[in-house]
Amino acid sequence: MAENGKRPIRLGMVGGGTGAFIGYVHRIASRIDGDYQLVAGALSSRAEVARESGKNLGLAEDRIYTDFAEMARAEAAREDGIEAVAIVTPNHMHFAPAKAFLEAGIHVICDKPLTSSIEDARALQKVQPKNGAKFLLTHNYTGYPLIRQARALVESGALGKLRVVQVEYPQDWLAVEAGDDNKQAAWRTDPSKSGAGGAIGDIGTHAYNLARYVTGLKTSAVSADLDAFVPGRQLDDNVHIMLRFDGGAKGMLWASQVAVGCENGLQLRVYGEKAGIEWRQDNPNSMWFTEFGKPKQLLTRGGAIDGSAAGAMGVRIPAGHPEGYLEAFATIYSQFAAIIRGDGAEFEGLLPTLDDGVEGMEFIMAAVKSSKDDSRWTPLG
Repeated sequence: MAENGKRPIRLGMVGGGTGAFIGYVHRIASRIDGDYQLVAGALSSRAEVARESGKNLGLAEDRIYTDFAEMARAEAAREDGIEAVAIVTPNHMHFAPAKAFLEAGIHVICDKPLTSSIEDARALQKVQPKNGAKFLLTHNYTGYPLIRQARALVESGALGKLRVVQVEYPQDWLAVEAGDDNKQAAWRTDPSKSGAGGAIGDIGTHAYNLARYVTGLKTSAVSADLDAFVPGRQLDDNVHIMLRFDGGAKGMLWASQVAVGCENGLQLRVYGEKAGIEWRQDNPNSMWFTEFGKPKQLLTRGGAIDGSAAGAMGVRIPAGHPEGYLEAFATIYSQFAAIIRGDGAEFEGLLPTLDDGVEGMEFIMAAVKSSKDDSRWTPLG
């Protein structure tokens, strides 16, 4: 049973087989609160890997599939079929499985970015889900309690009218040419699998989504400078983007996979007329809040200074015991479970949607176009 005493949702998975980091993360996130039970999977496009991975995860033999379309048909026909599916494949394999499962009436939990092309993203947006099947895009950083608190502070007017938004996500793991044995690098640097964007699609969309999620600002245009510093690389590995928001606020986004010395340095700074906030993912249980002319305040996850309901969402253990990446991921899984069950009205609007995924693709395409056009200001859409 789930922590709330309710029956776990029967979960399937497409992709994420042996050796796939993100599949492992999704499986842990789905189990933390007991809201899901993995019962079926098409875990690889390679039949032998799909079968071996399914056996390793303890799936029943008749629920280990080698084709996602077969899985969608078979599971939709079973009385005990899956109720939701996690799609954790490379970008070019998001669209077809998502479409198949939505049309089969099975809820979809899909890794980001939404698809590898804007055309597929918009086509997925037009799909009519059977039986009201719902869609979750796993921008998991939106699940951090202090990110929820930051959003609540902005919505409350505590920062005043927003002026400046700065977000960055530097890494260094692609600072040199990756070998053929590095599966994670291989598909991310291949335009046929990753799509039009490299670093911008992989981590830049996370940074962009986080800025939009916290501020609520709508982007009007971007001016982008995308580079591939590693010789021979076909997709960008470093991104500098200026953003213009409706209402006059300005933004800056930096995403890099060649920033030597950086691991997963996601951080966000938001400044308004009255106050500012600063948050870093490598220290996610604290956030600085500073009102103009007053000392900085350190807000902590679940701490005494944080009394808002929004800040408490997803807090599982007492203050001072750190929670992090996996717990934030689990929060969006468990809150989506509540929505699936029909008792998650309080979470509507808090979780990343298919529409957010389409906007993320529009952001990628606008940035790529701008960079090719000597960083000319380019509107989204």
